[in-house]
Amino acid sequence: MSASERLTELDIELPATPVSLGAYAPAKRVGTQVFTSGQLPIDLDGNIITGRLGADVDLDGGKQAARLAILRALSAVVSVAGTIDAIREVVRVCVFVNSTPEFTDQALVANGASELLIELFGEEGRHVRSAVGVAVLPANAAVEVELVVEAA
Repeated sequence: MSASERLTELDIELPATPVSLGAYAPAKRVGTQVFTSGQLPIDLDGNIITGRLGADVDLDGGKQAARLAILRALSAVVSVAGTIDAIREVVRVCVFVNSTPEFTDQALVANGASELLIELFGEEGRHVRSAVGVAVLPANAAVEVELVVEAA
């Protein structure tokens, strides 16, 4: 089953292509790889999911934020690759988690992004990953996600 068919089956719609808020591109293709800039978790109403894990946001909220951010990253990839079905495999995901010093479950938060990629792409969605706790993110976002894929 193709990734576009899986999106339909899961009743998931990719968000609009992210707009650059500065002097950078949301995604850039280099050869067969597409790299995204960090994407924030923005809900269907256009609101950024904000707060710190370990204080304002619980683990489930963090996982949902990572899921929203990876969907925006996929949308950025599609903006240069043409279609989600052009993605041959997911190479790398980096998840920055806005968290208190005591919060140590960044990897579990990042699973919100990773699990969705595996749902969509199967084994081609399995990737290398970093999950990093940070003191603050732009707009006080709960997470920020970067993505690298191999595309046709």
